[in-house]
Amino acid sequence: MNEKVGKILIVDDNEDLLKAAKLFLKRHFAQVDIEKNPEIIPNILNNEQYDVILLDMNFTKDLSSGSEGFYWLNRILQIDPSAVVVMITAYGDVQMAVRAIKEGASDFVIKPWENEKLLATLWAAMNLKQSKQEVNELRSLQKVMIADSNKNFSDIIGQSSAMMKVYETIEQVAKTEANVLVLGENGTGKEVVARAIHRRSARADKVFISVDMGAITETLFDSELFGHVKGAFTDAKEDRAGRFEVASGGTLFLDELGNLSLPLQAKMLTVLQNREVRRVGSNKSKPIDVRLICATNMPLYEMVKQNRFRQDLLYRVNTIELHLPPLRERGDDIQLLTMHYLEHYNKKYGKSISTISPAAMKKMQNYHWPGNVRELQHSMERAVIMSNRNVLQPEDLFLNTRQPTINKEDENLAIEQMHLEDVEKILIRKVLKKYNGNITQAANELGLTRSSLYRRLEKYGL
Repeated sequence: MNEKVGKILIVDDNEDLLKAAKLFLKRHFAQVDIEKNPEIIPNILNNEQYDVILLDMNFTKDLSSGSEGFYWLNRILQIDPSAVVVMITAYGDVQMAVRAIKEGASDFVIKPWENEKLLATLWAAMNLKQSKQEVNELRSLQKVMIADSNKNFSDIIGQSSAMMKVYETIEQVAKTEANVLVLGENGTGKEVVARAIHRRSARADKVFISVDMGAITETLFDSELFGHVKGAFTDAKEDRAGRFEVASGGTLFLDELGNLSLPLQAKMLTVLQNREVRRVGSNKSKPIDVRLICATNMPLYEMVKQNRFRQDLLYRVNTIELHLPPLRERGDDIQLLTMHYLEHYNKKYGKSISTISPAAMKKMQNYHWPGNVRELQHSMERAVIMSNRNVLQPEDLFLNTRQPTINKEDENLAIEQMHLEDVEKILIRKVLKKYNGNITQAANELGLTRSSLYRRLEKYGL
């Protein structure tokens, strides 16, 4: 015997009808509940979910117009829009039945009914409920898939024309095996773009390994990138694969490529040309298969002219170049990003800030954003944490509206003859002085990470 399925609720003011219907239907369905008082419907539906609800068209207050039935039909659909409701009427009023269907009922039955006809109607309604659930599940799955693959490229938030060009380039290059060089200022989202390329590539089900090249010292470079064998050096207590080996078959993202010294650039070029690595302390080479994506905020072409970056390595890594625009060139996206992070940090910190005032938004849009999207994100997080208002106001936004300045002795230098490094060195010195050597505050104003600022301090001997 087949196991009974289905949960039915019958709401009717006729107690005899309720008992008779339950007696018949419980032989065919797993659960049959009855209720005489329609006022109890909201409480019932808040505690239980039914496959089909049989609802009387008329209750004692109004014997023939059906107004009560329509009222409760609407209430049921408000509580559960996916509910399947079959209306009951004793009058066979076709117009009333048509209106019930138009207002959301799935079907109707006329009492006194024939048991077999009632059963057939309920089974059809059950199938409809199942179909609705399947459609809802498919829609939910579709939303998740669309959100993952196309919600402005997942974590990339932006609809400006500048970002549309970025999306177009991602789509064009993702399915290829071409090496990609992502260029852009600090905080523009270079790693986010790299991950978006990986997710759309044929390697999407393989690993994505991210390496901050600027954070790896020269002494650890070979070990970190190429691996080592046990005993290769003092701390090499076991064999260890390098990042190239780990990423083999997937995507390797090398961030801050411009920070590599010339000797390290030469090692990197050899690996990319031969497509194999040799662990420190080993004589055996291992083949690698990586899709390479690199990123930097440094002017590599100028560095090539200054013999600070190898031209052959640049050609090797930049089969395709993707330029990320700074936030100041994405004015249309500032409001979108602001509201996105407002919602995100509301949830994270249990806040209920509804929106941001026009004046505060104007302040956001007029700001120069030297730290780009990363700075905007941090600004919104700070504002949400610190504000006790329902609407963010300009004074809730801690933006650095004062640009770093260069003193008179620096101004005497001919800017057009100055190297980029000279300007950067002067700027870092002035910002450090402004914040009394506080690395975190200086890095925030300069739009750098702490590790990036430390590297520049070491580089310039500051």
